[in-house]
Amino acid sequence: MNLADLNKVALAMVTPGKGILAADESSGTIKKRFDAIKVESTEENRRDYREMLFRSTEAMSKYVSGVILYDETIWQNAKDGTPLVKLIEQSGAIPGIKVDEGTQALPQCPGELVTVGLDKLAERLKKYYERGARFAKWRAVIDIGGGIPTMTAINVNAHALARYAALCQAAQIVPIVEPEVLMDGDHDIDRCYDVTQRVLNKTFQELRIQRVELEGMVLKPNMAISGKKCPKQASVEEVAEKTVRLLKACVPAAVPGIAFLSGGQSDEEATAHLNAMNRIGGLPWRLTFSYGRALQAAPQKAWSGKAENIAAGQRAFTHRARMNALASKGEWETGLEKKVA
Repeated sequence: MNLADLNKVALAMVTPGKGILAADESSGTIKKRFDAIKVESTEENRRDYREMLFRSTEAMSKYVSGVILYDETIWQNAKDGTPLVKLIEQSGAIPGIKVDEGTQALPQCPGELVTVGLDKLAERLKKYYERGARFAKWRAVIDIGGGIPTMTAINVNAHALARYAALCQAAQIVPIVEPEVLMDGDHDIDRCYDVTQRVLNKTFQELRIQRVELEGMVLKPNMAISGKKCPKQASVEEVAEKTVRLLKACVPAAVPGIAFLSGGQSDEEATAHLNAMNRIGGLPWRLTFSYGRALQAAPQKAWSGKAENIAAGQRAFTHRARMNALASKGEWETGLEKKVA
């Protein structure tokens, strides 16, 4: 393992004014997204859609540092035969790959999940590296509800995240470590804060036990935020203040950067929260975005599966990428949303 090279890639992933496009939706998830815009989820349509994003020259070269791909996508070629990985590289962004294989029910823990995919991961990482992937992603899912999360779920998922991260670094691939505390419930922001603190502390304990080099990874956490069904939604300022406080308490300064997930927030909410955190300033790590839906909902709608809408889809993607790029420097403001590209 060459830590200097891993650190260089990790820093490039969190370049100020750029963020990561999460285009790694599983076949099931992208089918849901396509159903919403009345597009059939065929391999060709999925390829065309992602090719549209990767050929968005302005967005990709100015605002995107890396792209997380799904297994299907990393092996696909564009219409003209160019590997999609090459399109990403040509734009100056770094190709990455989602390597977890989804979740399974956690035995003895009703309502809780564990992420799977460690078997044969070492061999898969070698192939992904040869194909051009320089970073990977593994998502652990922690739900908040009556009596959950249990320590069992937190421990098991933190252990798997650290095992994955160690295997990535051994394969010269930067791990994105993603322990996601879901925002689906009716819990308030303080409950989210407490659970996320437990999850992050356990995750970093496991990373140390398994000798993961913190300088060669990127953290992808949730924000401290009210559950979607909570009657009292925390303000943008409160989310920013509590998330920064939480991260300062849990995340070592050796980590090069933190790229937030959007986790079901609306496009503008995700941008506003990131912007407010960067305005607080004085942070030991770079704070940026690793958004899926919050970057893609607008371009998906604009494109709607029609070749004649490609330019409109690319404009919508460029706009969202630019808004988040500004937020990653604390330079976004609501008024800019009206000036749609």
